[in-house]
Amino acid sequence: MHAILNFAEYIVQGLLGLIIWVVIAYAILSWLIAFNVVNLRNNAVWQISRFLEAVVRPLLRPFQRLLPPMGGMDFSPILLFLIIGGVQRFLVPAFFAFLHSLLPGGVFI
Repeated sequence: MHAILNFAEYIVQGLLGLIIWVVIAYAILSWLIAFNVVNLRNNAVWQISRFLEAVVRPLLRPFQRLLPPMGGMDFSPILLFLIIGGVQRFLVPAFFAFLHSLLPGGVFI
């Protein structure tokens, strides 16, 4: 059972890391579009842009309400990175250590 919990923790950590990379890709693509390096008339760029926007916008929206754009810059991804980093570093390990402690044999990590 400990192996299953370790695997679940690995999957959760991986998904949180994947979210960070998707937000980074979204930010870079938005900059490339803003500076006309890539064009949304290109079908591949448009599809990638729509996919990234559909994934990232719901994650950033709560932070954009807290932290409106300042001087045309959107700092909500930074706040999202801080929250995800804290969850990865503190909450996920503590939660899975608690789950391990509930199993027979006590804490096993």
